[in-house]
Amino acid sequence: MTITFNLLTIPTVLAVLAWLATWLLIGVRLRNRLQSRPQGTHRHLLILLWLFALAMHGWTILHSITQMPGITIDFAEASSIVMWLCSLLLFITMLRRPLETLGIFVVPFTLSAMLFPLLNNGSAATLDLHSGVGIHIFTSLLAYSMLTLAALQALLLAWQNQHLHNHNPGGLIRTLPPLLDMETLLFKLIQLGVILLSAGLLSGILYIDDIFSQHIAHKTVLSIVAWGVFTTLLAGHGLYGWRGRIAIRWTLSGFFILMLAFFGSKFVLEFLVRSP
Repeated sequence: MTITFNLLTIPTVLAVLAWLATWLLIGVRLRNRLQSRPQGTHRHLLILLWLFALAMHGWTILHSITQMPGITIDFAEASSIVMWLCSLLLFITMLRRPLETLGIFVVPFTLSAMLFPLLNNGSAATLDLHSGVGIHIFTSLLAYSMLTLAALQALLLAWQNQHLHNHNPGGLIRTLPPLLDMETLLFKLIQLGVILLSAGLLSGILYIDDIFSQHIAHKTVLSIVAWGVFTTLLAGHGLYGWRGRIAIRWTLSGFFILMLAFFGSKFVLEFLVRSP
């Protein structure tokens, strides 16, 4: 594995510094909240830092995937794009809800995913994107990002649920919204994720010549299974009031299957079965 330096060096360095500063500022704000200290102008600074990090990270993504004619998206680039979208979605949500605690976990993953393409010397096929395939890829990446955020929310909800059941709501747990609000947000994320995943599957059927061809059949089947898991969870929540641990287990199961569909298939194709 070799480190490549063909990415835009200055934007990459600026993005790293901005993500680190964002992460540290989130930590400062959470500490101040726990100690009942005033937040001051930290929120405005956090918004500016987060936006700057997103801009620089997005710049590196665009530069990396457009080096050749068409669009090249390999395993590493897909990871970077998904986490960038996760951070964008969390940023938008955070403007209306106190979800900075989730940023403590999302931002480091985003930074790691951004640096991953620097260590990747694999090659992916160059895609000549016409409008239909472009819609399929864009909606699929948005769906993966939304459901990744839902999975992280489910993990945070499980942590909060455990502490509340043990009558020990201390530490970062005290910075979270009430349990019912956390569950409501989880199901909203899943609903949006299912809508986007449905659009991704439908656009794949419409615009890909053979969506069940040998090299993408496993991805298609696993994506449909994941869609079924998330849809069943939403139906169970609406009809039978599923929530709590049941919702957490179904969310994480669906996310695991979906990640196997996308990242698992790309990893196998690019790193295990590619020709030397």
